[in-house]
Amino acid sequence: MHLYDFAKNLVLEAGNNIRKWMHEDLEIVAKSNPNDLVTNVDKAVETFIVNQIEAQYPNHKIIGEEGHGHHIDSTEGIVWVIDPIDGTLNFIHQRQNFAISVGIFKDGKPYAGFVYDVMRDILYHAKSSHGAYKNETPLPLLPSTQLKESIVGLNPNWLTKPKMGEILQPIIQEARTARAYGSAALEIVYVATGLLDAYVTPRLHPWDYAGGLIILQEVGGKGTNFLGEPLSITHHSTVLIGNAAIHEDIFMRHLQPKAQELQTLQQRFK
Repeated sequence: MHLYDFAKNLVLEAGNNIRKWMHEDLEIVAKSNPNDLVTNVDKAVETFIVNQIEAQYPNHKIIGEEGHGHHIDSTEGIVWVIDPIDGTLNFIHQRQNFAISVGIFKDGKPYAGFVYDVMRDILYHAKSSHGAYKNETPLPLLPSTQLKESIVGLNPNWLTKPKMGEILQPIIQEARTARAYGSAALEIVYVATGLLDAYVTPRLHPWDYAGGLIILQEVGGKGTNFLGEPLSITHHSTVLIGNAAIHEDIFMRHLQPKAQELQTLQQRFK
């Protein structure tokens, strides 16, 4: 089976497992803080996906949120970057608004991205240079928007952080409005489909954005860190996502002038 088809079927099967397992008793554990949670379902889904990949492609590398491959710092070969449930708080509290995110890279270059909105049964997917799809419907190229007419995705908790809030507040004040959905993977594909115009966050891990980034790029969107640099698939980063025009606008007018301050803040978030 072709790698793309294998990955697509694997993501859909993992989603079916989540829909079955979520009705069992959840075991919930806090990780870095009381709001950074993981469940037995997160772990079981990652294990299922990893086992299937290793059985079919034993030479592939795998980086997963729940522990697989965190030592990997090389992008050589084929690397899978996986978040079994992006939006675990939503999964626990709402039983919706979460996604499986998978990005596949060949020697550091995008190969394929998948973001599966499990409860809505919507699979966003893309193969590099072959366009992006919502289920089987092709996604059009993104139009340009201006910040003052745009909806920006942002977790409002960041606005309460003194230094970061000072940088982000002008962006939100200029925008038409802001929204928070609680799943970075979904917010990135919402930009790719035009439901959001931009998504801004000071700290994400590669498994949060790897799948969505490839989909975004296939519709002409752009994703970088706050310094305008390419996003890493092995280390966490600040993230600026948007259609090409609004990405340039936010970066040039709001982030680049704060580059020195952002360098210091990025060190703090490591």
